[in-house]
Formats: sequence, structure tokens, C-alpha cells
Amino acid sequence: MADVDIKPLNWTPDPDIGYTVVRRSDGGMHYTFTDIKPATLKHWRTFALEHLLNADRLTRNLYDVRQVEHISAEAIQYAVEVNSDPSARNIRLAVVVAGDEVRQAIQEIDYLTNPSGVEMAIFTDLEEAEAWLDRPLTLLV
Repeated sequence: MADVDIKPLNWTPDPDIGYTVVRRSDGGMHYTFTDIKPATLKHWRTFALEHLLNADRLTRNLYDVRQVEHISAEAIQYAVEVNSDPSARNIRLAVVVAGDEVRQAIQEIDYLTNPSGVEMAIFTDLEEAEAWLDRPLTLLV
């Protein structure tokens, strides 16, 4: 994909939130979370929903939550809301976790997400997540 086809990220780092995001070479986003405090959740929700407003293509996103030890009920609720947005049907999402508690919370998010929402898989290995994301996007259809 040529650089001109990649949409702008519109991301400004903020030291008061517990995540960063960079644009992937395939046009998707790579999020890295260090915490999911209320300020982080609020910022992420706003950022994610803004990006879904103009979603116009199949996208591969990676969430690295290996530094997160616990996912709150509020975080699960926000994630289900974002993942169930009609525009999320165009997203393949790989989530990389470090422990069983976080894996179970991500599985709950996947279970509660509208069936026509995001296609999600959970991994403990970053390379395996990347390999899954690299599958042809036509498999989503």
C-alpha cells in the first residue's frame, strides 16, 4: 500500500494517559497500553470512535496489553461499545496479552461484541499476532 493511501493518525502523545498508538505500515494502528485508568479509557474511547467515523476500508489493528494486569468492568463496557460500532466490521484486531486474567477479560469483550463487529483474536506472542493480522483481508468477507 502506498503512503498516500494511509490515512493520517491524528494522534498527539499525552503523558497523562496510559497508551500510545502508531500507524502500522499496512494502514492499521498499533496500540500499546501501560494502564487502563479512567483518563486512559476516556481518551482511548474518544480517539477510537473518532477513527471509526471515517472508516472506509478493511483495517488491521494490534493492541499490545501485556503491561496491563487487570481490565475493569468499565474498560470492558467501553471496548464492547467501540467493537460493536457498525464501522468496526471492517477491522481485524489482534490483542496480545501476558496473563490469564487479562485474556479472560478480552474473551468477555469478544463474547459481548455484536457478531457483525470487529474480528478479534487473542495471542501471547507478538509474532503470532502479526502473522494472523497478515492473512489476506478478503478472509473477513
